[in-house]
Amino acid sequence: MKTVRIISIAALAMSLAACGKQNEDAAAPANTVAAEASAAPAAGGQNWTETVSVTADGGFRMGNPDAAVKLVEYASFTCPHCAAFEGEASEKLQAYVQKGTLSWEFRPFLLNAMDVAPSLLAGCQGPGPFFKLAEQLYADQPNWSMKYQGLAQAEIQRIQALPETQQFLALAKAGGLDQFFGARGLPAAKAEACLTDKAAIDKLVALRAIGTDRDGVTGTPTFLINGTNAKDTFDWASLEPKLKAAGA
Repeated sequence: MKTVRIISIAALAMSLAACGKQNEDAAAPANTVAAEASAAPAAGGQNWTETVSVTADGGFRMGNPDAAVKLVEYASFTCPHCAAFEGEASEKLQAYVQKGTLSWEFRPFLLNAMDVAPSLLAGCQGPGPFFKLAEQLYADQPNWSMKYQGLAQAEIQRIQALPETQQFLALAKAGGLDQFFGARGLPAAKAEACLTDKAAIDKLVALRAIGTDRDGVTGTPTFLINGTNAKDTFDWASLEPKLKAAGA
């Protein structure tokens, strides 16, 4: 499996639909996410928002695995539209998840090489803190993505000349993501191990292929409801009626 080459950094995009709207949310506070991942109180029984696992396809699923409605979200960490959806819909989706009638699976989708480092680091501490980390990554997206956009051509060429397994480590540092995740409890040595894990990189590339070849992903965010592509659905206003109609 070939990984996403650094050459695509220069173009900053693959041939999928681009995102344009910037999220204006403030950066999340620096703290240890592992302690926050289980902050939601249980409502008279199983707290399904605390049940997070890695799926067979490589996504992160929150909620009852036997929920009647299974939502899959393909999203890019560099996509501003995805950031806007996260800010608008995360708490509302978790309210459905808490009832046990809906599970929410997030599948990182590579739009460009810049997506690789945040996708690897978001899952580096295991599934438990993934959704909280994703929420904070999106809230801080204008800051770290701007660092990527400002990379000088000489720096791009320097990173491109590195061995492939070192390129995403260098990108994480260039975007300040090593410090971002370090402030949220990820040790530097573990971050480096995740960023240079070729098998993990290959899984992200494979997940992108699953999205495009099997699930009809042509841009982000894209949603599946019980395995069916919910076409023309890009925000909470268009998604929620479809979830209700499915029985969430």
